[in-house]
Amino acid sequence: MKKLSKYSVGMGDRFAHEAKFQLKAVVEASRKGYDISPVWNKSNREHTTIGSEPIDARKAVDKTIKEMAWDKPYFVDADHINLDTVDRFMDSSDFFTIDVASYIGKQGDCGQKEAFIKSMKKYIGTFTIPGIDKPVNITAQQVDEIVDQYLYAACMAGETYKKIAAAKGVGNFITEVSMDEVPNPQKPVELFFILAMLAYYNVPAQTIAPKFTGRFNKGVDYVGDIKVFTEEFEANLMVIDFAVKTFGLPDELKLSIHSGSDKFSIYDPIRELTKKHDKGFHLKTAGTTWLEEVIGLALAGGEALDFVKEIYAKALQNVEKLCAPYADVIDIDESKLPSAAEVNSWSNEDFANAIRHIPGHPQYNPNMRQLVHVGYKLAAENINKYNALLEQHADIVGNCVFENIYERHLKRLLAL
Repeated sequence: MKKLSKYSVGMGDRFAHEAKFQLKAVVEASRKGYDISPVWNKSNREHTTIGSEPIDARKAVDKTIKEMAWDKPYFVDADHINLDTVDRFMDSSDFFTIDVASYIGKQGDCGQKEAFIKSMKKYIGTFTIPGIDKPVNITAQQVDEIVDQYLYAACMAGETYKKIAAAKGVGNFITEVSMDEVPNPQKPVELFFILAMLAYYNVPAQTIAPKFTGRFNKGVDYVGDIKVFTEEFEANLMVIDFAVKTFGLPDELKLSIHSGSDKFSIYDPIRELTKKHDKGFHLKTAGTTWLEEVIGLALAGGEALDFVKEIYAKALQNVEKLCAPYADVIDIDESKLPSAAEVNSWSNEDFANAIRHIPGHPQYNPNMRQLVHVGYKLAAENINKYNALLEQHADIVGNCVFENIYERHLKRLLAL
């Protein structure tokens, strides 16, 4: 059976140029004693936007793995797929993030509501979860509401898992279930019943990505009460541990933090709590590598700087359109976006400083960073030119990618 290491990092490489420098960051962490599974993730939406195919991602990763002689497990993730979109990933992926967000709150034929509630009868009332001080008190009505909210979603996760297993064989891929791209977070008690539902539908999830309290906006720091997040994160760890023992889920099951890149203010509690309880985590960095490509091209100057300035100018003209698909994970104050004319006067360092995620830097602009984050479609519209610039400035760009993942992410998360 394929298994993730205790720690795993999902790395987006939207234009399939940066796998070498992403892997270098993982290699550097491994030299410090940390076994990390690198996972390259790319969603159906991203493939469609860019015009690539899943096999392109697989080929780029395999080429890098061979060149760098990486002899440990690695994976290519069919990110945010469901029953309707999974087929195109069957041949190229060995990690499947089954996204059930669109099914939450809906009802369907496969629910088996009464049978599931009957199987949960012993948990209606009061029960304890080891590691959580307060007993769980839950009424039949509350269970009924949780079931109405999540049972169909879990069932559809089961249907998607069965389809993948039929094509690839049981044990030949990693299963993640995600429900993070929704407006409301799932409380730990809800996570407990969601895990029970996944077990009920025979989904052997190795990672689970709930919606946490607070804002997990793309490419910028966490927004919310860190104390509340810390308590919720620890409770979720205890819920998972209990659910594994109670429902027979895989021992490897761990929390996955989606849109986890750049959430520097919660890296300390993530690191401290997972070490305290001897647990791992899966952290998805996603589009942060695309941002580092933009930063690297800006630093290269000349034609490359002109190209990324033009992307920003076009993004300013299409803010609403670019942001619409990411409404739950982006917050931009348009009044704080610099004009195209202002940006056009900037030096290469000015542009890079504005979007490089160093919160204390006087030129850092999180609004501009988020807009560029969702503007990768604009680079895809001139893909030949963009690819040529990335190849021409591969070392400058690659060093930005490495520094970002290793210095700003892995070192914070693992105290390297």
